[in-house]
Amino acid sequence: MRFTSERLLDDGVLEREFTLGEIPGTLWTPGSAVPGPLILMAHNNGLPRRQARLVARARHSAARGYAVASIDAAGCGDRPRSAADEQARSDLRRAVQAGEPVDEIFESLVGPMVEKAVPEWQTTLDALLGLPEIAGPVGYSGWTAVGIRLAVVEPLVTAAGFFAGGYVPRAQREEARQVTVPLLLLLQWDDEGNPRQRALELFDAFGSTEKTLHANMGGHVGTPWFEVEDGDRFFDRHLRRPGRKAVGGR
Repeated sequence: MRFTSERLLDDGVLEREFTLGEIPGTLWTPGSAVPGPLILMAHNNGLPRRQARLVARARHSAARGYAVASIDAAGCGDRPRSAADEQARSDLRRAVQAGEPVDEIFESLVGPMVEKAVPEWQTTLDALLGLPEIAGPVGYSGWTAVGIRLAVVEPLVTAAGFFAGGYVPRAQREEARQVTVPLLLLLQWDDEGNPRQRALELFDAFGSTEKTLHANMGGHVGTPWFEVEDGDRFFDRHLRRPGRKAVGGR
C-alpha cells in the first residue's frame, strides 16, 4: 500500500489517498492515536468512492472513532472501463429510456463487478490491518451485492450495514442465506428503480439471527441523515462490544 496524498480535514479527520497495485482507495482515520475498529465502505453498484454521500458518511464515522476505507471497483471511479463494461452501460441506458426490462443487463454488468471486487476488498483489508492505526474488528457498510459475498467468504467481517437501493445479482440473493453476521438493511420505500418486494424478500432470506430493517419514505437518494447516525450506533454495538477482540491481521 502506497499513500499518495494526505489532508487533515476541519473535523480533525485525516484523509489519505492510496494505491494498492491497480486498486485506488481512500482511508479516513480519526484524530485519536488509539488504534480502532475498521469500516469498509462501498457505494451501490460500484459508484465512485469520492461520491459526496459516501465521503460524508465516511467522515462522520471517522469522527466517531472509526477508520474507514473505500476503493473504486474495477471499471468505476478512477479505473478504466473495458469494452464489455461500456457496452453493458450503453445497453442499460437504452433500456431505461425505452422502458424495457433491465434485470438481465444488470446481471451482465453487476455480476462480474462483484466477482472482481470482493478479492480486491480482501487484498485491501489485509493491507489495512497491517497499519498501526487500525486494530479491528471489521465492519462493512454500503453496496449490498459485494457486502453479501464479503460477509460469506471473509471471516474478519463481523457486522454489516447494507443499502437496499442497488441491484443484487441472483447469485448473491442465493448467498444471502449464508450471511450470519449482525446486519442492518436500509430501504427507501419509494425507490423508483428497485422493487420494494425484492428488498423485503432479500431481508427475509438473510441467515442472520440478529437483523434489522429500517424503511423510510422517499426515493432512491432520499435516505435521511439520521440513518448515518443510527448506522454508527449499530457498529458501536457490534464492533465496540465489551470483550470484542481486535483482529490485527489474519
